[in-house]
Amino acid sequence: MRDFDEYLQDAFENADEPPEIDGAVPLDTSAAVPQDARRNVFVEHAYPYATRIGVRDYYSQKYDLQIELVKLQNWVKETGAKVLLIFEGRDAAGKGSTIKRFLEHLNPRGARVVALDRPTDTELGQWYFQRYLRHLPGPGEIVFFDRSWYNRAGVERVMGFSSDAQREEFFDQVVPLEQMLVRSRVHLMKFYFSVSQHEQRRRFDMRRTDPLKRWKLSPMDLESEKRWDAYSEAKLDMFRRTHTETAPWTLIKSDDKMRARLQTMRVVLHRIAYADKGPQLLPPDPLLVATASEVYPEFDRAELTARR
Repeated sequence: MRDFDEYLQDAFENADEPPEIDGAVPLDTSAAVPQDARRNVFVEHAYPYATRIGVRDYYSQKYDLQIELVKLQNWVKETGAKVLLIFEGRDAAGKGSTIKRFLEHLNPRGARVVALDRPTDTELGQWYFQRYLRHLPGPGEIVFFDRSWYNRAGVERVMGFSSDAQREEFFDQVVPLEQMLVRSRVHLMKFYFSVSQHEQRRRFDMRRTDPLKRWKLSPMDLESEKRWDAYSEAKLDMFRRTHTETAPWTLIKSDDKMRARLQTMRVVLHRIAYADKGPQLLPPDPLLVATASEVYPEFDRAELTARR
């Protein structure tokens, strides 16, 4: 295994990240984090840290976490486990870059990303979930969905690509489908990357000016920028109707993309009881990670239990 300093030599592709986070509201992290403080982070888009994580600190933590991810993959292959990780969030929230860091040192024979393009005419005539189900993990596989069937609850709703009846059918079917996957021993985790409007705009501006990132900026991105409130409404409705005890939504605060990557890795590593787990593994940061029901306590608990 490479020495850490050698590993760090060419690991500064994000060193140009600005040191401060606009709109940050530093919180006292010395005591237990109160519920209203966590809600403020995710709902009001405050950020609990005034500066971005230091580059060396980031790579040091990522190095240790990626060692644990290799252990996790070895266990998945040895036991025939099936892992499905769903990544959702607004455009430029950091989903793709997080998946990239998960995959950096995993064996590509057992870990793959699924990022589907718009459906073909044939797929439009099929059952909505059909094109996704053919990509589910087999025994010994970890699969990352870079967007998923939840397109129907988000972008399709906001952009008018599906009817009200189609969305109601989706909501009727998605919870039982996910319950069946979990009962079939699929380790299913659903992540939503929560980014502030100001930070999303900053990232779009970078894509406009950086020739290496310009390909990421699509007409859909520009349109979504104008429909922030509509996406917020769709997101809340999606959480309310699809957050269950069996397949909960985990929210990742992603204004600092490097912190978000580390926290997402921690969630996955903590939720799966793989062999030889490192005793030094820290839990996810409660200021940056929360379930939908923790952030939105107004959700009907009885309703969530009924959908377990």
